[in-house]
Amino acid sequence: MKGQPENLHARKRLFLGLLLASMVTLCLMTAAIWYLVLTPDKSVLQLLILYGLVAVVAGAVLLALFGICGMLITIYWSKTVRPLQIPIHVAVNLLFPIVLTLGQIFHIDKDRIKSSFIEVNNNLVRAKHLIVNPRRLLLLVPHCLQNSDCPYKITVDINNCRRCGKCAVSDLLKLRDKYGVILGMATGGTLARKFVRQYYPEAIVAVACERDLTSGIQDVNPIPVLGVTNERPNGPCFNTNISITRVEEAIQLFILGES
Repeated sequence: MKGQPENLHARKRLFLGLLLASMVTLCLMTAAIWYLVLTPDKSVLQLLILYGLVAVVAGAVLLALFGICGMLITIYWSKTVRPLQIPIHVAVNLLFPIVLTLGQIFHIDKDRIKSSFIEVNNNLVRAKHLIVNPRRLLLLVPHCLQNSDCPYKITVDINNCRRCGKCAVSDLLKLRDKYGVILGMATGGTLARKFVRQYYPEAIVAVACERDLTSGIQDVNPIPVLGVTNERPNGPCFNTNISITRVEEAIQLFILGES
């Protein structure tokens, strides 16, 4: 998309690098279990348990390795490789907790890692080259975008917004009207999931902080999600802002195939 930061490739490399480091960690775990298998004086039951553990971990490592290769190939070619979609999903779900743990060990900010994951996810979604009917595209935004002094309740009905221009909601409504997409404003993950169940969208443009975007993207899989992180000049969950340009580019990517 236009307007992406110049260090975008560096951000992608952070998550992909930690994924590879997670793979090495899993391989070391497999080697450690195998070492235990080779040590003498074990009962048959103990050996069976250890062999089972080796088989499970080795299988997970192999599948995750295919998944990481699938991510790299998809990003490099900008084209989805269908047989590798399941391994990619396995790699993300299996290795993500290890990625965060490694990040904590190396004192890497969690939001940086999650932001990098969102960028990798967006690249994988772009590679699908989807064209979505606007009426099946959900634009999901957080309630914290609304100005905190606003007296009008818009989470129940976003049309209660008076479009005064003091926050980003009026611009989001303009995008909704311009492209005919569904606009949902959620106060949290529960309401966001309710919107997804209610509208059953073909694709989602989601605006949120790194934490909520990361969990949301994984929760609604396999629905493709383009994530746009919000700006938080006043701290989390309070009078946040969003680049309307980036949101519009994400919408255009889904309904026009370009941004």
